[in-house]
Amino acid sequence: MDKPAPDYDLVLAGGGLANGLLAWRLRSLRRGLRILLLESEEHIGGNHTWSFHDSDLTPKQRDWIAPLVASRWPRYEVAFPDLARSLDGGYASIASSDFARVIEAALGPALLTRARIESLTPTTVRLADGATIHAGAVIDGRGMRPSSRLSLGYQTFLGQELRLRAPHGLAAPVIMDATVEQQGGYRFVYLLPFGPDRVLVEDTHYVDSASWQPERLRANIAGYAAARGWQVDAVLREEQGSLPIVLAGDFDGFWADLQGQPSSGLRAGLFHPTTGYSLPHAVRLADHVANLHDLSAPSLFAALREEARREWQGQRFFRLLNRMLFLAGRPEQRWRVMQRFYRLPAPLIARFYAGHPWLRDKARLLSGKPPVPVAQALVAACKIHPDQIRKTA
Repeated sequence: MDKPAPDYDLVLAGGGLANGLLAWRLRSLRRGLRILLLESEEHIGGNHTWSFHDSDLTPKQRDWIAPLVASRWPRYEVAFPDLARSLDGGYASIASSDFARVIEAALGPALLTRARIESLTPTTVRLADGATIHAGAVIDGRGMRPSSRLSLGYQTFLGQELRLRAPHGLAAPVIMDATVEQQGGYRFVYLLPFGPDRVLVEDTHYVDSASWQPERLRANIAGYAAARGWQVDAVLREEQGSLPIVLAGDFDGFWADLQGQPSSGLRAGLFHPTTGYSLPHAVRLADHVANLHDLSAPSLFAALREEARREWQGQRFFRLLNRMLFLAGRPEQRWRVMQRFYRLPAPLIARFYAGHPWLRDKARLLSGKPPVPVAQALVAACKIHPDQIRKTA
């Protein structure tokens, strides 16, 4: 029996960051391609703030995502118990509301919202209403999936966008204020000043478990604002999440578990292993897929897997650092690792965030007096997940 003719060349399941950027890029560069983006909610993008350093992207990439950028600053700051520093270099943020507004308008009929997915295969999507959509390929971008193939730590956070009764006095984003009480892991407060009296305050923790207590984080934010002398007029919105931090993993097993299903974003393991951020990876993936000639499911799966493999191989050093951060020393002393990192030259820090440290950068990061006990650091660097995950490097 002949297979049904595909309804679309490409269907993107899930309207998050990676699939949203990919659909937008394809719509801009390949208008003849029949694409459809499926989102279960009323709008794509969820409730998030995505930020990036200018050095994370190429000038061309910064140009094409520019319509999404809500705020931009020429520098950022960090604060630790024994260090306060301002670093030059562009820093920008994208609000999910702007992400939805711009991309939804560009996609038009190529977007279907309130579309609940019941199941999918590499070439079909079955919706909860019983409809089946056929495609040349389906890309699954519905977020991180549980996997025994990865040993993870977590960056858990809760952020509140506050309107204050008086100006906050911030001149630039503070991407890490680790002068706060540590509470059993590496904790810092992240600040984005969106206006003179409007600021995003995010309470962030690098911890061993994805479980967390929102009420405690809300109390932390209230206490932090009070300590700065800020009087809160209103909480404009709230966002929360838990980002994976990769300590070790089995790349081949992770992709074998996908069983040929093309995937994107966190679902494909495409994120910075130490920060958990995925915007630069999503931008690169959108450019890469937009330039592929063959978008059939088997070819697309192979191309996405190879893209993820290149990223994985280039992230070996980051996974080693993550093991040292999470497994060496006491959790409440993890801030010392980051304080030492921020004493290093600014160009090295920029290359680290971009995910492309030079060989001498790696040597510099591991040289000198370690911020954690030497013996514990060596054990952590070699430690493997209790399930004996293969290919930890």
